[in-house]
Amino acid sequence: MAEITTDSHYILVINCGSSSVKYRLFASAELEEIVRGSLERIGAPESDFKQYWVGADGSEQRRHDSVAAPDHVVGIRYIFRALADALPNGIAPTLIAHRVVHGGERYQAAVVIDTEVIDNLRALVPLAPLHNPANLAGIDAALALCPDVPQVAVFDTAFHQSLPPEAYLYGVPRHWYEQFQVRRYGFHGSSCRYVTARTAEWLGKPVAQTNLIVLHLGNGASATAIRNGCSVDTSMGMTPLEGLLMGTRSGDLDPSILLYMQRRGGLNNEELESVLNQESGLKGLSGVSDMRDVIARAEQGDAWARRAIEIYCYRIRKFIGAYCAVLGRVDALVFTGGVGENSVTIRENCCDSLKAMGFVVDAARNASVADGITEIQCSSSATRILVVPTNEELQIARDALEVVR
Repeated sequence: MAEITTDSHYILVINCGSSSVKYRLFASAELEEIVRGSLERIGAPESDFKQYWVGADGSEQRRHDSVAAPDHVVGIRYIFRALADALPNGIAPTLIAHRVVHGGERYQAAVVIDTEVIDNLRALVPLAPLHNPANLAGIDAALALCPDVPQVAVFDTAFHQSLPPEAYLYGVPRHWYEQFQVRRYGFHGSSCRYVTARTAEWLGKPVAQTNLIVLHLGNGASATAIRNGCSVDTSMGMTPLEGLLMGTRSGDLDPSILLYMQRRGGLNNEELESVLNQESGLKGLSGVSDMRDVIARAEQGDAWARRAIEIYCYRIRKFIGAYCAVLGRVDALVFTGGVGENSVTIRENCCDSLKAMGFVVDAARNASVADGITEIQCSSSATRILVVPTNEELQIARDALEVVR
């Protein structure tokens, strides 16, 4: 983390989740991070606030508060006050970039925010009812606090606009797509873009000649097939609910299950949406959503925790196999995200039984992953297997800076 100086412009990246806000402040000359922070558990009786920065004496400063943040607007106001406390007088963000989960088909790249963009984002709320409202709340609050500062929306879906029709269209009446925009959009786009560029550089290949399978594994999880630097298929769909098993999301399931549970379980649409997004996945199977807790329970003999891990990794292996068929040539399999970067167990289990396909993990290298990019395949592996730390906020800052430039 770099020291704060007075001879640079500053880009503030705001990443609003459904119950959290993460933020980072970068010096635009070299895009060095100078402040980072988060506000977790928004809406709870007490929200958890953390902020880190380098003080005037060159030492890292930390602030950890329990605050009342009933909604994102109050949370953003608190963050701006805490940010001002950390910055020398006269220094403030000169550009604000917002992560927006869903841009639909309209937005294929980052855009400067104006009233038309805000109206369009409100119209897209039905496509991402759990995410876009929080993103919009962050935008509204930041515009109210900094009306004269340019603000940019950077979309999770933008990177996947290169999907071909055979990958993004569903087998439903085509007027569903034409009238209601029912199609695969894909998410984790900023992470995929960042990791693709970093991996291509590591491999010594131009991005435009790099084929990858990227596994972004966190509380949300996705697999993406990258051909010649572009997304050609991805596991998340019209919403972030489709695809892999996740912390609290179900991932793929037979759509008739919803109709069955409406008839037999008496669940209405809102209850079904809540269960599939917030009570399913690892949490639904094992009782806890954090992979660290699931693994701990499994090691203590919990059968359902072991089963949840097996299902989680089994689905990932299925997507790896499918994307090998999609790409033909795979230059590297990439693990990223909180689980992908930190869980030795999950990386090992995901590649288990894939030796015939050319993916063989070296146990010692897998167990000794450190900061930065690490290769974890053994010498007999036909394909390289990498752990690449992601930095979505840095990629968002880059995209925003490119727009205003």
